[in-house]
Amino acid sequence: MVSVDYFPFWFFILPLALACVLPFLSRVSRQAVTVLSVSVFTLLAVMSWYLTTEFGRGVSAITTLWGIELRVDALSSLLMLTISVIGAIVCLYATSYMDHLGGKTKFYSLFLIMCAGMYSLVMASDLFSLYVCLEAAAVASYVLIAFSLKWDGIEAAFKYMILSAISTTMIVFASAVLFYLYGTLSFSGLSVALAGRGAQPTTLMLGGLLLCGFAFKAALVPFHAWLPDAHPSAPAPVSAMLSGVLIKVLGVYAIARVLFTVFHAPAQILSALTVLSAVSIVLGGLLGLKQTDFKRLLAYSSVAQVGYILGGLSLATPLGIIGGLFHLINHALSKSLLFLNAGAVEQATGTRDIDALGGLENRMKVTSTTSVVGSLTIAGIPPFSGFWSKLIIIIAAVQAENYWLAGAAILGSLLTLSMLLKVQSRVFLGKLKDTLKEVREVAVPMQAAMIILAVLCLTVGVWFYYFINTIIEPAAVVLLG
Repeated sequence: MVSVDYFPFWFFILPLALACVLPFLSRVSRQAVTVLSVSVFTLLAVMSWYLTTEFGRGVSAITTLWGIELRVDALSSLLMLTISVIGAIVCLYATSYMDHLGGKTKFYSLFLIMCAGMYSLVMASDLFSLYVCLEAAAVASYVLIAFSLKWDGIEAAFKYMILSAISTTMIVFASAVLFYLYGTLSFSGLSVALAGRGAQPTTLMLGGLLLCGFAFKAALVPFHAWLPDAHPSAPAPVSAMLSGVLIKVLGVYAIARVLFTVFHAPAQILSALTVLSAVSIVLGGLLGLKQTDFKRLLAYSSVAQVGYILGGLSLATPLGIIGGLFHLINHALSKSLLFLNAGAVEQATGTRDIDALGGLENRMKVTSTTSVVGSLTIAGIPPFSGFWSKLIIIIAAVQAENYWLAGAAILGSLLTLSMLLKVQSRVFLGKLKDTLKEVREVAVPMQAAMIILAVLCLTVGVWFYYFINTIIEPAAVVLLG
């Protein structure tokens, strides 16, 4: 059996090292930039999968980098696997997509820095390291959102940065008070210090501040204002990574790790999280129905799906946590796919306005087919993976007698299905408009990326029990202690 003690080191070093080398390598071979980026993420995906199987047997990995302890467990490896798989597919897609924007080497370098920040965040073992890694990933994401240098992208990045500053203030203030009170910021040290103090006003206030700070990153209602602007403005590969991975790592993971590991899941904070999650599910679906911008519609759908994930976690039951973590994976796959579909449509037609589209089914068969798969997955239609995670969350809510969350989850599924049927009918079905008669399918690398994600959506859905048993349940055990 291969030792996993040094694995955390490579997840941090490889992306950063490649990001530094790419500007020089591009002068020799631009093709090598893409090949190396995809290869590194593929290698890290293989390593992540190995870690998930090992942690299912109770193995853990701890290493020290420059005096900072990096700790990986089953929950960390689940997020590392998500980052790696989606990162590799997005890099493949960007091979052709980024040609019309230029600056491909800069894009890959920034993308690798953002992912290095996310890898480091899920391996952090204290609040200070978590904050530093969060900021590293966030700063790179600001630049990537504004990468096209168009006014809407710059405005969206600035808005995201300002709101992130507010969330960062909450996180830093709460961390400073915790350090003042208990003399440590390590998760294990704080966990011991806060044991049995969950109902104290000071503890609830600090936990609430951290919840609000990370809720900005997760785009949970009412902290979601930045997301509907950032996703449409960013290049499609960035949108896929933002929705599929970034809001999960910087927001959902941070909330889960801090609330369960550090604060021992206080009932008052979990109740507030349940309410916010239910509101996000319904409001995200309702606002998404009104949109005519393809990517903005998907952005509001992400707000709703984050509600499902955190709603499941807020139940603090084994089934609820399993459902929430499983939906995290399913949303990463399906929403990344849908954003890549939107990018393909925009590149082929020059517009994201679904009212200006129609009849693309025969012109863009791969994009159309994979879009159906992504839509059915996120709407929760069997046998695709999203059906099982939503079903588990609803059953868990009913078992916990939280009928409001169960009702919101059912209503949210209907709203999600309605908005995505609207996309399919207006973009791909119907009569082909005269202005779209010259439209052709996008380049092969973009098609390959969409096909891979569609296959994964179906594969995880058909073999859902294997994936739950192999990678989801061990991660749930970490949160349950």
